[in-house]
Amino acid sequence: MKENKYIRFLLFLVVNFLALAIGVWLMNDGPRTAWYQSLNKAPWTPANWVFGAAWTTIMFMFSIYITRVSFQYAYLAKKLLYLFGLQWILNVGWNYVFFNQHMIAVGLVVITLLWLLIGYFTFEHLRKVKGYTLFIIPYLVWMTIATSLNAYIVFNN
Repeated sequence: MKENKYIRFLLFLVVNFLALAIGVWLMNDGPRTAWYQSLNKAPWTPANWVFGAAWTTIMFMFSIYITRVSFQYAYLAKKLLYLFGLQWILNVGWNYVFFNQHMIAVGLVVITLLWLLIGYFTFEHLRKVKGYTLFIIPYLVWMTIATSLNAYIVFNN
């Protein structure tokens, strides 16, 4: 059983880091473009390096969390895979919508849906995975910050 746990963790880890890689590719140098630099951004916008460090930590911790949650279902149940896949698509898609297409209002809708989904993951499985919930809290906190940053841009540009 332990081997299965580690294989499953590695699968989630690879898929989560693949989302980061594809997201970076889809944003098409977004944070360094003249378009993004010219936006009126929130005063609490972190330095660019914080985003990479945060996402690396979040995806590692989320992989631990989602592995644990996956053992609460019959072997990788369709519901869990659907929700995980939706999270993946929203996460990757936001980069394309916001940075590549400059559709900041649509980006706000996408990131709000992602925030709600991460909130659902957090509270839906709280009783089942107990202390493992600590592994998804950084994702929820970061999504709260990221959503506020996107909202600030929508309302101030």
